[in-house]
Amino acid sequence: MIKCHLSRLMGERKLKIIDVARGSGVPRHMVAKLYYETAKRIDLETIDRLCRFFNCQVGDLFEYIPEKHTDKQDETNQR
Repeated sequence: MIKCHLSRLMGERKLKIIDVARGSGVPRHMVAKLYYETAKRIDLETIDRLCRFFNCQVGDLFEYIPEKHTDKQDETNQR
């Protein structure tokens, strides 16, 4: 699973969705999807604009969290 830390970055700077949209050039609906973690995909230009706006690295914005598997899923994968 990919975790988006946009809401944390915005909270630290006391920014609203519209502030980020205007400042970064990323459409407001995309900023909202990332903020609420409902986005299914994101293009590299959007990531670039957000990293430039927040002066951060991609790893500051996104984090990979491995999903835990149940025993049944492990059994199925072994077959």
